[in-house]
Amino acid sequence: MAFLTYLMSLVMVAQFSIGPKPVTHKHSIESRADNIVRLSFDLTASDGWHVYSTSLPDGGPISAELIFDTIYGLQPVTPLSFIGNETEVFDPVFDMRLRYFNGTVKFFQDFKISEGNWLMEGNLTYGACNDESCLPPQRIEFSYKSDKEEAKAAPAGADLSQIDGYDPATWAPVAYSAESVIERNNNLWGLLITSFLGGLIALLTPCVWPVIPMTVSFFLKRATERRKAVRDAVLYGFSIIAVYVALGLAITLIFGANALNALSTNAIVNIIFFIMLVAFALSFFGLFEITLPSGWSTGADRRSSVAGIGGIFFMALTLTIVSFSCTGPIIGFLLVDAASTGSILAPTVGMLGFSVAMAIPFTLFAMFPGWLQSMPKSGGWMDQVKVTLGFIELAFSLKFLSVADMAYGWGILPRDLFVLLWILMALCLALYLFGIIGRNRGGKRSATSITLGIISLAFAAWLVPGLWGAPLKAISAFTPPMSTQILAKDSQSLEPQFTDYNQALKASAASGKPILIDFTGYGCVNCRKMEAAVWTDQRVSRTIQDKYILVSLFVDDKTPLKQPVTIDENGTNVKIRTVGDRWSLLQRYKFGANAQPFYVIVDSKGRLLRGPYTFDPDADRFLEFISSPF
Repeated sequence: MAFLTYLMSLVMVAQFSIGPKPVTHKHSIESRADNIVRLSFDLTASDGWHVYSTSLPDGGPISAELIFDTIYGLQPVTPLSFIGNETEVFDPVFDMRLRYFNGTVKFFQDFKISEGNWLMEGNLTYGACNDESCLPPQRIEFSYKSDKEEAKAAPAGADLSQIDGYDPATWAPVAYSAESVIERNNNLWGLLITSFLGGLIALLTPCVWPVIPMTVSFFLKRATERRKAVRDAVLYGFSIIAVYVALGLAITLIFGANALNALSTNAIVNIIFFIMLVAFALSFFGLFEITLPSGWSTGADRRSSVAGIGGIFFMALTLTIVSFSCTGPIIGFLLVDAASTGSILAPTVGMLGFSVAMAIPFTLFAMFPGWLQSMPKSGGWMDQVKVTLGFIELAFSLKFLSVADMAYGWGILPRDLFVLLWILMALCLALYLFGIIGRNRGGKRSATSITLGIISLAFAAWLVPGLWGAPLKAISAFTPPMSTQILAKDSQSLEPQFTDYNQALKASAASGKPILIDFTGYGCVNCRKMEAAVWTDQRVSRTIQDKYILVSLFVDDKTPLKQPVTIDENGTNVKIRTVGDRWSLLQRYKFGANAQPFYVIVDSKGRLLRGPYTFDPDADRFLEFISSPF
């Protein structure tokens, strides 16, 4: 049992360790015409990661930059340049346009030889991030001289003891236990559940519900044995799953991992999502109907008459096509949600959950045909389902308009206006369900309709405090950040007490409070997102202020150390030049991690109490992380 616990802890901690490098590189130098030499760096980013370009504005992520320790006999003739497919986007977190590379990029600079003997030593510094974390400043050390042989670096005679502030006790590597690791929410599980619920809702629409008894009766009547009828119905259910999963796979293959990762932050794509969801909502309201070309359903229906498994598959394909006017808006919303997870598996997982829910009734009713008699008949309740879904689609469309609004700086949808629009939609839905507005107003309403109307009215009332800065944590993933709204006077902001590890240890020993270490960076996008979404929560800020010594260690702090130190780290010579280098080394050496944001709780002797906790902008979950007893 102890071995199993140890093995589980290794698996859980693996996601935080350095592991395979997100960016691999090689460098070289070559002679060119007219006494010119070119220094080149070839970088390859893993799927989901990107490398930032050169000359980014101050206050943003880390730019690619050449830094020389020694250079003589050479004169630069070009600035640091690149060859690669550069992407430029507006980042609302930094309020600036950023440029980066997915996949591969070559950075290079040309130099003219001015003396027969020349030497260059230094490093290429660059920044890299994915959708969840950023690396500290990455440095590619190089040393070249005029004989065109790569100069050998001096042996790493220094050890950690020469690093200012190093203490063997407080820097000692920690041993994680399964209980200390805070696992991040699994977005794919949430997506699977959401998609399954979406499939159940799709069953209640006028395009699907009436088809269930007709299809099951067809299987029961055409088979001479009930066992064969049940088998065909099960195959029909699996065919439905196959059709929708194939759709998810096709989307993944067409767009690829990097494109899916970029969808959730690309302003233009979010505008398209907004327009798409509004169109789906209007179709549910009955303004028009979304249909696929009639030839598609006709061709699939004709092939469904073929006996055997092929015919059953085309029956499922026919159902998918003819029901698209009702299921299309739900599928579209699920695919938008899948894109926002940033996972390459998301579209397939979403379609799996949706199709399983769609397939279940066909199989169950075939196994238990007596249940068909108890099915509610088609009627006006289906129109209520469609209109309710229309309001839901319209409400969620605002999330994507909000992303585009922040990206372009329009300022048309601050948080309080967003909340107000949701209140109005919830009130309109309640009035519709009560029969006060709508085409069927004044008619008799069922108990279910009245109950849902009361829930919608209560939801509108719950939203009202959000107009004055209430956190509304249940919907915080959808609303714009608090920074787009003037907050209440008693709102609190959280600032670190220390930016030095040793000072935090002394304060902890004096006060008896544990230390919350925040490994962060000035250019870390997701660190800013965590601070905006979590640290502005008054419960979080008060808990940290009351219970902890907060130290923020900036791994990209460029303040030079008194004396640079070269150490041997896993067989590689690493130069520690800056304060940021020192904190990055502390994170790697002590906690076995290299990406930010990264949070751990330690005592005054540097012993691990809880963590790590990585990027997960859920204030309730972070509050649990800092509130649970040790």
